[in-house]
Amino acid sequence: MLIVLTGIDGSGKTTAARALVDAARRAGQGALFLGNYAGRRQMSLISARLGVHLPPRLADFLETTVRTLNVLNSHRRARRFPGLVVMDRDLHCQLALRQMHGLSRGRVLPFLIRALPQPDLVIYLDIDPHEAHARVLARGTDSERLEDLQSLDEAYHSLPEFPRFAVIPADGPPSEVLALLQAAIAQACGGPAGEHSPRRPPPE
Repeated sequence: MLIVLTGIDGSGKTTAARALVDAARRAGQGALFLGNYAGRRQMSLISARLGVHLPPRLADFLETTVRTLNVLNSHRRARRFPGLVVMDRDLHCQLALRQMHGLSRGRVLPFLIRALPQPDLVIYLDIDPHEAHARVLARGTDSERLEDLQSLDEAYHSLPEFPRFAVIPADGPPSEVLALLQAAIAQACGGPAGEHSPRRPPPE
């Protein structure tokens, strides 16, 4: 079963993805965590250190290249894994960033989303941008402007694919978010919580 987690920075995607995998392993199930990062944090830190600001199109080109390579590699690994696969981010994240910056969706990313194996469930971790901003500041490893988080949240909601996402509240503690995720996965499987039977919808 393939699960994808999306959401704005500070929504807890990585924490939730790792918690899902750990819970499945404790239950005796095979589970694999795969991160599809774009290198945004590293690029922003380097840019800040050098005192330069990358133009949106150049930043998108670099991020898209890194994320696409990671996504393709993740799907290669997922195809060989028989258990639960949880992907932290995917190509929808890049489309939302493009929307936020007023850039075109292009043709390559939508094509890849259609061509690659379809996830059993794409989950959007929904959080108030103010809370997400507070989390980003608290972790202290990068910085995000509140306005950017608000714009990114709006961009996600405007994606034509968004109505097919499962929306999970992510404002609560990790244990609460994990329980909601497990319930959503169980519902997608048509079975009780913890039962991960494969069920992939056909490509749109």
